Amino acid sequence: MKIGLLYVKGALPAFENFGGLPTDIVKKSGMVNGKPAHRVLDALIIPGGSIIESDSVNFSLGREIKNMARDGGLILGMCSGFQVLAEKTDIGRKSPCPILKEGLGLLDVTFHPMISNDRVEAKVVDDSALTKGLIGETITGFHCHTYGDIKGEAHPVMYSLIKRADYQDDPRKVLSGVKNDEGNVLGTMVHAALDENPVLRENLLQYLDATEMDIKSIEEKNKDLMDRLRGEVGINTGIKADDLNEDSVIHQKLPPTLMIASTGSDSGKTFLTTGLVGALRKRGYRVAVLKVGPDVRDLVPSLYLNKENMEPFSSIQIGGLGWKELPKVLEDLQTRNYHLVLIEGVMSIFTGLLNEKIPFSAAEIARSANIPVVLISGCNKGGIETAALDLAGHVDMMQKLGIKTRGVILNKVYHEGIAQVALNYLKTNTGVELVSSVPKVRMEIRGGTPEVEIKLDEFCKNAMKTAEKYFNPEKFVELAEVPFFQGYMSYKDIIDKFKEAETHL
Repeated sequence: MKIGLLYVKGALPAFENFGGLPTDIVKKSGMVNGKPAHRVLDALIIPGGSIIESDSVNFSLGREIKNMARDGGLILGMCSGFQVLAEKTDIGRKSPCPILKEGLGLLDVTFHPMISNDRVEAKVVDDSALTKGLIGETITGFHCHTYGDIKGEAHPVMYSLIKRADYQDDPRKVLSGVKNDEGNVLGTMVHAALDENPVLRENLLQYLDATEMDIKSIEEKNKDLMDRLRGEVGINTGIKADDLNEDSVIHQKLPPTLMIASTGSDSGKTFLTTGLVGALRKRGYRVAVLKVGPDVRDLVPSLYLNKENMEPFSSIQIGGLGWKELPKVLEDLQTRNYHLVLIEGVMSIFTGLLNEKIPFSAAEIARSANIPVVLISGCNKGGIETAALDLAGHVDMMQKLGIKTRGVILNKVYHEGIAQVALNYLKTNTGVELVSSVPKVRMEIRGGTPEVEIKLDEFCKNAMKTAEKYFNPEKFVELAEVPFFQGYMSYKDIIDKFKEAETHL
C-alpha cells in the first residue's frame, strides 16, 4: 500500500507526522518513482504551507491529483493542501481588492482572509473516511492559517471552536473540514488531527482496507521516508542536513536557549531567525524554534527549513494568549534531544511589560528563565542612527531589569559608512559580545512575512543565504545558556525598576 505526500516548494511535509502514514513523495512532476501518481498511490496527503501562494501545483501535478480523485483514490488536504483542492483562495488580505488564486476545484469551497493561530477542538458533524462513527464527538489539533474563512456548498465534516480571530477575542464556531459528494476527497484546517486523534488514522486505514501486513509496511516505509525528508534543508534544495555526532549533544536537563527579540515590529526577527535555523540545520544542529505569544505563523519558515514539527509547546503563553505557560514549556523541552532552542520574541521586547497581567511581554519571559537575548533593530523606519540609539537604550533598561543581552544587530542597513559609526557606538555603549549589521535584502516577492502573500521557498532561501553571509551561525549557539525558571517579576517590581531607571536619567 502506498500513501503519497506532496513534496513541492512551499509545502510543509514535516510540520506534523500525518499519523505516520506517508510512504512515498510526490514531486511537481506528479510522478512516483517514475510512474504517474494516480496509477500507484492508494491515497495522497497534501500538507500545509504556502503551496497556493508559491504557485507550486503545475498542470502535470494538478492533472495527476484530479485523475486520482476521478479514480476513487483517497485525497486529504491539510490547510494549504485544503486550499489546493478548493475552487479559489483570496490571498489579498492587505490588498484593497481581492487577489484570487485558483485551486483544483475538487471541493466546492472558497477561502477568504481570517487569521486563526490557536489550539482548537473541532466538533464532528458528519461521517467521512476520516470521521466515521464520530458524529457529535470532538477532536483536537491546532490552527495556523491566514485564510480561514471558508464558504461554499461542499458537505461539512467538522467545525472548529475558536477563541480568537484576526488578533481579537472572538469565540465562535467556524467551518474547518469538508468532503466531496463521493467522499474520497477531504479537506481540513485542523493540523495534527491524525497525530493527536488515533481514531482518525484508524478510520483512514479502514477506508483503504489496509491489512495488518499493510499497516506494518506503511510504518516501516514511513520511517525511511521521514529520515530522507529530514536529511534535506528545505524542499528540493539539494542542501544536505548533516547530523552531529551523538557526543556533540549537550547532555543536560534542558538544551541551551537564546531569544531573538527586537526594539519593535517589522525589525526582521522572523527573517533572521529563519536564516539562522537553516544555517545551523545544515551544520547538523537540531534546533527547536518557539514563539512568545500566539502567532505561530512566524515559526513556519524555520520549520520549512529544519523539518521539525510544530509542537504543543511551540507557543509560549503571555497574558493568557498562546498555547503553554513557560514552566510547562521548559518541562516539555526536557524530553527532547535538541542542541539549541531559539525563541522568537513578539513586537518589541518591552511591548506589554506595563500590563498588570504577568507575564505579558518577551522581556518577562527572558528574565523569568534566565534566557539571554540577541536584540535586533530595523533601520527601515527611523534610520540607522535611531536604530542604534534604540538598541543602546533597550540594552540599558534590560540590564536594569536583570535581562542578559548577549548581542545587538542593526538590520536592513542601507548605508555601510553610517552603519560602521553606529556599530562603533554600540560596541562602546552596550558591552555585549555580538555587535553586527545586516544590509537590506531585496526579494522578488510580494511582502515578506505571514501578514501578506509569502513565497515560502524564496523567503527561506534568502534568509539562510543572509545568515551564512553576515553571521557565524555557531556563535549564536555559544551565546545561548541553559534556562532555569526563577519566577516572574511582580508588576510592582517592574514599576519600581522603571522608577529607579527614571532617577538615573
